Amino acid sequence: MSVVPAEVLPGAARADGNRAEHGPDTEDGGRAVAVLGPRARLWPALAAVYRAQLSRARVARIPLLFVATFQSVGIMVLMRGVVDGGGEARAVVAGSSVLVVAFVALNLLAQYFGQLRASGGLDHYATLPVPPAAVVLGAAAAYASFTVPGTFVTAVVGSVLFQLPLTHLWILVAVVPLAGAALAGLGAALGLLAPRPELATLLGQLGMSAALLLGVLPPGRLPTSLQYARDLMPSTYGVEAFARTFGPDPDWAAVLLDLGVCAGVGVASLAVATWAYRRAAVR
Repeated sequence: MSVVPAEVLPGAARADGNRAEHGPDTEDGGRAVAVLGPRARLWPALAAVYRAQLSRARVARIPLLFVATFQSVGIMVLMRGVVDGGGEARAVVAGSSVLVVAFVALNLLAQYFGQLRASGGLDHYATLPVPPAAVVLGAAAAYASFTVPGTFVTAVVGSVLFQLPLTHLWILVAVVPLAGAALAGLGAALGLLAPRPELATLLGQLGMSAALLLGVLPPGRLPTSLQYARDLMPSTYGVEAFARTFGPDPDWAAVLLDLGVCAGVGVASLAVATWAYRRAAVR
């Protein structure tokens, strides 16, 4: 089933705010006026989509969140035999923590939007007076919310495992939503642009694998070509910001710069996801 824009229907007029739309002729030869309701504003619509997605996915995503957390902790245990401490340990802990975000916000969101497009679920959202940005942002925020407990658990376990300070773990309050926005935007775009849900699942898995390879492994141990690829990964700057806070005297200017870049990438990726949603909803 495809969504037909209102402006292509015979005799239809676009609703602009509270503008009236003419209906059938009345007995005296005039035109009946049907007043359309105003289009939902972005923030109320975003909140409604967020609550709906959160309640729908709460039961289904909790087991997957446990798997994501267990996976990240397992990776840190394996890396403990290779990395002793210092900057490499900070990179492993920070990368493993953000990997929880990548598993849910990138991988699962790509699968969700891929299945939504294939099943015709986008048609339902397209018939509602909800801005496309609210659908993308609401779903992305709901999926990113599931990563908060697992990310903090992974960070605490990793800090204890590698004997890193727990003083500045509060920085995750900024890292999780910013990295989550960047990865969720990428995941939503992959799911919406993929022609088949199987391909969306594959792209989500590849994206999470890239986050694992480029985020968890210490940068100094990567080949030069992969170090350049690491700079293109949306979550890299969240990992860098978190890793810097483990030092004895963190460079907070560099931390803020990394978070700012992460925020910019998040805005760009969500904008691409919104465009991909518009494109998929009218096909």
